[in-house]
Amino acid sequence: MTYLYEDFAIEPFEAGKGLWHARIRRADMTPVVINGVSFPSLEVGFAWSDADMAIADAKSHIDRFRKRWG
Repeated sequence: MTYLYEDFAIEPFEAGKGLWHARIRRADMTPVVINGVSFPSLEVGFAWSDADMAIADAKSHIDRFRKRWG
């Protein structure tokens, strides 16, 4: 399931049994640009024990790096 947070879509996924990560994309599907390099999505954070923790971590990444992700 995809969760919208501001202008971003967050998709939690289970990378292994009980190991949750989050993928961040722009909601309008344009690439995220970091230092001039274009990425269709970003996979962030650590392996969390549940999806809600992965989503919270993704939100904190968005809040911290929003201005750099041109």
